Amino acid sequence: MIIIHARFHVDSTKQQTFLNEIQPLISGSRKENGNISYDLYKDIEKENVYTMVEVWENAESVANHNTSEHFTSFVAKAKQFLTAPLDIKAFDGQPLKG
Repeated sequence: MIIIHARFHVDSTKQQTFLNEIQPLISGSRKENGNISYDLYKDIEKENVYTMVEVWENAESVANHNTSEHFTSFVAKAKQFLTAPLDIKAFDGQPLKG
C-alpha cells in the first residue's frame, strides 16, 4: 500500500478557486482502479494550508494516476494557486496486525 501526503500552501486570494479546481481531481482519483482513498484536509493551525492524503493499492496504481487526465490537468494549473512549492511525501504502508 502506498500512502501519499501532498501539502498545498494556497494563496489566500485564490483559495476558493483552488477548492473549485481541485474537485475534479478528487472525484476522478476516487474512481481510479487501485485507489483506496483520496481526501483533502485543511490545516487548522496554518492558514491556507491543505493536505491531500492519498492511499493506493500499489506503485502501479500511483503511476497510472500520475498520467491520468484529471491529475495532469490539475498539475498544469496548480502553480497559479500556490505560495510555496508542493510538498509531497510518499510512504510504503502496511496494515498493522493486532
